[in-house]
Amino acid sequence: MTTTDHNPYALGLDQNPANFAALSPLSFIARTAAVYPQRTAVVHQGMRRNWAETYSRCRRLASALEKRGIGKGDTVAVMAPNLPEVFEAHFGVPMAGAVLNALNIRLDAEAIAFILQHGEAKVVIVDREFSETIARAIKIARINPIVIDIDDPSFEGGELIGEMDYEAFISTGDPDYEWPLPADEWDAITLNYTSGTTGDPKGVVYHHRGAYLNAVSNVLSWNMGDAPVYLWTLPMFHCNGWCFPWSIAAAAGVSVCLRHVRADDIYNLIRDEKVNFFCGAPIVLNMLNNADDELKTGIEHQVNVMTAGAAPPASVIEGMENMGFNVTHVYGLTETYGPCVVCAWHEEWNDSTPTEKARLKSRQGVKAPMLEDLMVANPDTMEPVAKDGETIGEIFMRGNLVMKGYLKNPTTTDKSFAGGWFHSGDLAVWHEDGYIEIKDRSKDIIISGGENISSIEVEDVLYRHPQVMEAAVVAQQDEKWGEVPCAFVTLKAGADVSEQDIIQFCRDSMARFKAPKRVVFCDLPKTSTGKIQKFVLRTQANAEQ
Repeated sequence: MTTTDHNPYALGLDQNPANFAALSPLSFIARTAAVYPQRTAVVHQGMRRNWAETYSRCRRLASALEKRGIGKGDTVAVMAPNLPEVFEAHFGVPMAGAVLNALNIRLDAEAIAFILQHGEAKVVIVDREFSETIARAIKIARINPIVIDIDDPSFEGGELIGEMDYEAFISTGDPDYEWPLPADEWDAITLNYTSGTTGDPKGVVYHHRGAYLNAVSNVLSWNMGDAPVYLWTLPMFHCNGWCFPWSIAAAAGVSVCLRHVRADDIYNLIRDEKVNFFCGAPIVLNMLNNADDELKTGIEHQVNVMTAGAAPPASVIEGMENMGFNVTHVYGLTETYGPCVVCAWHEEWNDSTPTEKARLKSRQGVKAPMLEDLMVANPDTMEPVAKDGETIGEIFMRGNLVMKGYLKNPTTTDKSFAGGWFHSGDLAVWHEDGYIEIKDRSKDIIISGGENISSIEVEDVLYRHPQVMEAAVVAQQDEKWGEVPCAFVTLKAGADVSEQDIIQFCRDSMARFKAPKRVVFCDLPKTSTGKIQKFVLRTQANAEQ
């Protein structure tokens, strides 16, 4: 008899309600509200709510949606900055079985119209700051959703365009609404759209299981502990705030809301609310680095910063650490629930110089606790590259932190999952210690005279220049070399530096062939999520020769 003929563990040990429940981040708020009902959950301006009140409001929202016929598979869109209502929607909408679509507040009406139509939004909850955009988008999309206003006193202006405001709407709901866990943890929980810089944005579908696991992964990888005080500098529309609404609920923490990302507001809230965790793209960290010194005074507690997006220059990380902020670098995509790779720190690195620490932290890192697998491989053969820190390959991920797929786009979904891995499109090297380091997007690598030049490497050098505020490097066509680096630079206020000064600075800091052959001083074009639009710069670089 073979072992496959007799397996005692396969008999009578099936799943049942006593030993199995679908994973859903909704369970976090139920537990925290029961265990710590009086702990502060949400802070906004002069308003403070505890977890019992917040949970009750989420249940009211779910109940109110159900009463209006909203249920499983229906989309509820929210267009608002980082307000308590958006935080509540991350729980209340899926409690009703519906799918939350947090809209990018920086998009124009045409882009929003496409998303509302593609996602088939049945309800749109809108803050009055964006009522004009939503009104135009609904008209363009020719749809007729239920529109609910957020009438937030922190913004003056804008019109109320809905049938009622948010407070009136949730007052129709039951604070003791008995919401069910999803019968299947694979059910959709949210819908997020990619930025769509080269065409229509793609709808990325998250499931309850992935949201649950990435929320826990955040807490573990960042050592958030109990009752973290988290500041919303990262948009909740961006990968559902990297799943941090659910992480905060899991850790029984405090959600400190922020309408506009401004240096004075950030520093004041860190000081006044004793914020000890916040996330932000490198552009936000750069803003904080360059803020007036008087804003930075009086912060005497440890503040932890998580950054991702475009690969952060080591100098930006070093600047934050010099202020006493502890920076953790992570990496991910909309398709991976936000961060799924973390630059995990080793104690032996503590003895490194500040510059060396920043260089180590600027690497993307290793798989996060809940990511199943990560590799850098040849995109054609799927063979892992050598861990030599030099051989370039594409980053691939697989596991529970990868999306369900793209909404209504099976061809692109299948292509992105080819070979049983998610294809990131990002190019990186693999270091001997297993840490990956991004060198470029596949479309951003510069091939000059047969040599690959990483635009990120050149940008890293440019950011070290004391008078450079922002920098981006793209390929410019060249008759002799095929392509050469062209740098676009935004200088700090009052800076006095020439194109040749910048080029010479780069030549002194790296191989001469990698230095930019041309420098253009200008404000850099950005996407709605703050990423520099390199495709615009590439067009400009090659049009102005």
